Amino acid sequence: MKRTIFSASLGDSLRGLTALTLCAGALLGIAAPATAQVEIKLGHVGEPGSLFQLSADEYARRANAKLGNKAKVVVFGSSQLGGDKEMVQKLKLGTIDMALPSTVMSSEVDLFGIFELPYIVKDRQHMGRIEKDLFWPSIAPAAEKKGVKILAVWENGYRHITNNKRPIKVPDDLKGIKLRVPEGKWRVKMFQQYGANPSPMKFSELFTALQTGVMDGQENPFTQIYSAKLQEVQKFMSLSGHVYTPAYLTVGTRRYNGLPADVRKVLEDTAKETQAYVYATAIKGETDLLDKLKKAGMQVNEVDKNAFIAASKPIYDEFSREVPGAKDLIDRAVALGK
Repeated sequence: MKRTIFSASLGDSLRGLTALTLCAGALLGIAAPATAQVEIKLGHVGEPGSLFQLSADEYARRANAKLGNKAKVVVFGSSQLGGDKEMVQKLKLGTIDMALPSTVMSSEVDLFGIFELPYIVKDRQHMGRIEKDLFWPSIAPAAEKKGVKILAVWENGYRHITNNKRPIKVPDDLKGIKLRVPEGKWRVKMFQQYGANPSPMKFSELFTALQTGVMDGQENPFTQIYSAKLQEVQKFMSLSGHVYTPAYLTVGTRRYNGLPADVRKVLEDTAKETQAYVYATAIKGETDLLDKLKKAGMQVNEVDKNAFIAASKPIYDEFSREVPGAKDLIDRAVALGK
């Protein structure tokens, strides 16, 4: 009987102590933990100062101002969440939320290879017409079937060739050059056609590969060349402008569809409105960055673009044969440039 009385007394004491603790917490302004803010991870491969970094940071700033305490976009650059190929796979698996891939999309969805065809995009105005008439109706839906949804078309830029062997003026000058290319099969095929020895490689591994001589050269827009300090390990830059590469603000449908509708609307609307900032920043950077690369000691030369265009015909033919619907897309894209 005594044990029962003791247990009851102890229970009353503990309940009293708990109540006292809660009251004290309330008096001190200590609240129960609120639901954690949703963190939306956005990854890209760009280094600080790159167009990718500037674009992603501006997008996050705009989106977060609208999202308030509903969610927060957090940017991870410099391949912190993996290379482009890895990040696209993580989008599909639902282990990251957003990414900003470019060339690699042509290995995920064949129709994206149209943007790997040399000189098919004349300028940003032409790209705008392609985006409206071809990309959203025909190409973006093909990506969504693979588990990735495109929120907006941004930019990586016009690509130029750099190397340590010699100036590149015509395709034959590429013969024997070990050239790093992104993880997209049509870029490999293109440079094989030109006579180079192309090898796909993660962007994060590029500087060391050039520095050690594993690779002789590479091809990228000015923004990627300068921000990754490739001018420190490359001597020649040839202004080929062989491919204009869009970049795609992309989400994985598995994870994205679970977000609240109002959050998704903010992310989508902001993605499209940020495009104007991306283009304006890219245009300004073209002149500024070329000057900086020249001042850094790179030897810059023009190329015979007609020679490159003539050498590119087999790539168009192969793409048309291999990819269902490609011939029609090519014809329509070319017509939009006239």
